[in-house]
Amino acid sequence: MAKYPEQLKLDNQMCFLLYSASRSMTRLYRPLLDELNLTYPQYLVMMVLWESGEKAKLSVGDICEKLMLDTGTVTPLLKRLAAEGYLTRIRDPEDERRVVIRLTDEGCRLRGRAEAVPLQLMCNLGVSDSDTENRDQLMGLLKELVCRLNQ
Repeated sequence: MAKYPEQLKLDNQMCFLLYSASRSMTRLYRPLLDELNLTYPQYLVMMVLWESGEKAKLSVGDICEKLMLDTGTVTPLLKRLAAEGYLTRIRDPEDERRVVIRLTDEGCRLRGRAEAVPLQLMCNLGVSDSDTENRDQLMGLLKELVCRLNQ
């Protein structure tokens, strides 16, 4: 029987390692986000809004661009978050085709509760302050990879 080519082994596939890491990371977030009544994709949307500021008005397109997702994925997330009272969705009076997203007071308060999530996740991963350099290197490599993949 012929030897199986190394380049076709699952464990040698960067895409599989990234996929597995992403699924595992999302699984680690789940119990932390359950306490906030958020799914991971909803958490990402809220982070975009929190980062933009309490008074910011973002379009659906702005959020899609930042998250690298399409409107068909983001719109249902926004509807659920609006139903929870975390944001408002209003048609732009200057351009009816554009929907403007804004944090509510409840959405702003949620930010305070969410501030502990990244630190708790790092603790759950066993990452300490002394691992900062390694974490920063990994983040840099991942950002570079994302840029290359999106060229």
